[in-house]
Amino acid sequence: MISSMPTLHDAYTARARIRSLIRKTPLLDAAVLARKTGARGVVFKPECLQNTGSFKIRGAANKILSLGDAEKKTGVITFSTGNHGKAVAHVAHTLGIPAVVCLSEHVAPYRAERIQALGAEVVRWGRSQDDAEAHYHEMKAARGLIPVVPFDDPIIIAGQATIALEIVADLPEIQVLLVPLSGGGLLAGMALAAKAINPAIHVVGISLKRSPAMLESLKAGRPVAVEEKDSIADSLLGGIGTTNRYTLPLVEKYVDEHLLVSEDEIKDGMFSVFETHRLIIEGAAAVTVGALLHQKIDVRKKMVGVLLSGSSIDSKAYLSIIQGGLDGEERKKSDLEAPRPVRKGIP
Repeated sequence: MISSMPTLHDAYTARARIRSLIRKTPLLDAAVLARKTGARGVVFKPECLQNTGSFKIRGAANKILSLGDAEKKTGVITFSTGNHGKAVAHVAHTLGIPAVVCLSEHVAPYRAERIQALGAEVVRWGRSQDDAEAHYHEMKAARGLIPVVPFDDPIIIAGQATIALEIVADLPEIQVLLVPLSGGGLLAGMALAAKAINPAIHVVGISLKRSPAMLESLKAGRPVAVEEKDSIADSLLGGIGTTNRYTLPLVEKYVDEHLLVSEDEIKDGMFSVFETHRLIIEGAAAVTVGALLHQKIDVRKKMVGVLLSGSSIDSKAYLSIIQGGLDGEERKKSDLEAPRPVRKGIP
């Protein structure tokens, strides 16, 4: 068990522990994005191809596998905006462990349905992740269940850190890492591991412009609640927890730069990945690509790693975004091909 801040050793321990439950995702060459940005190279780390469709299985597996037999028999409980709940439900089902997942009413119905289909008990409560977390605490105490929190746990953070271990092992010359940011478990883990291996790696967190909970908390020096506004990157919604002990200080210590992206920039990122790689990614995964496409960071002559964190998105919403991108491409093409007006006497 980890009782204090996670370390690089904890990340390597996690890698060995979770090996049987996860996929080692490859690095994909994003040559088109490299040309657009002037980067020496850009690679995608497609956790959208991970078991359960997101990186969250790494932290969930590390936590649940670290439990004792009596704890596993008791059952686990969590709160989530969707992907973590799905990961907990999957791991618990695989190991034959009872699981309860607390969601707010703001979480999309399709996410709740997928969690329930994996055998977990789904409990809806409140309008925000903070509300769901409050109810989670009540249920945990009343039923004596074992907590598997989404991000603010050193064992969860160590699980997410295994992504950075894989990236650096496959591409030691990596210079910049772009990582989505919400509660901070992913970014904290990846930044901690990357910096421990190579302090020169420039780690960048990408947040939603609409609800940047971690950024507001960093400014205030304490956890700050933000309003959860509707976003295509819905799994990045939610606060960092009112009693945050780990991700806030780790993000503050190890992350070099923070960027904000808009809804349109996220959609551009989703369409770009579809168009160039035929990969389905959710809005939360596209914040990194959107930031690069819109040149929010100078990566010229750099080797850049871009995390595609997940693929959980409603089919209709996804198809609508892709159709919108195709329509936009057609308009651009039409504008380029339209004949120029001829004015007499002017070439």
